[in-house]
Amino acid sequence: MADLRRLLNSQMSALIDGQYGCLDAAAETINARTGQSVSKGTLSKRLSGLHGWPVDDVIALEDASGRYPVTRLMARRLNPDAATARGSMLVHAGAISKEAGEAVNAILAAQQSQAGRDTAQAITEIDEAIEALRRARSALEGGA
Repeated sequence: MADLRRLLNSQMSALIDGQYGCLDAAAETINARTGQSVSKGTLSKRLSGLHGWPVDDVIALEDASGRYPVTRLMARRLNPDAATARGSMLVHAGAISKEAGEAVNAILAAQQSQAGRDTAQAITEIDEAIEALRRARSALEGGA
């Protein structure tokens, strides 16, 4: 359960930082949407793990931002086979490492040879590394 809380806190932190920029704006959004009185200090305690996140506060921030990281996280709990089908994050990390290593190797080869085909190969390897990163990001966001 502690891992789930840590993951939820990281999702909420990313949502607040990316969408609201500060705890004051997030607190005001919650207050406006729920009619409750939530302060910057309360949000800080939630993000540090001292307090949990009430569902209505999570929904208020997600609905206001149009982003649903916690909802997706919770939905994945209902269908663990879907998470397995997307692949383990370790698989994605391995693919990123492999593709990035190949890209670095190809870039160095192109730099040393100055041949057009080596430059084209380096560009291909860079594109493959970028695609590996995109797949990992999509999986983390729950879209793949």
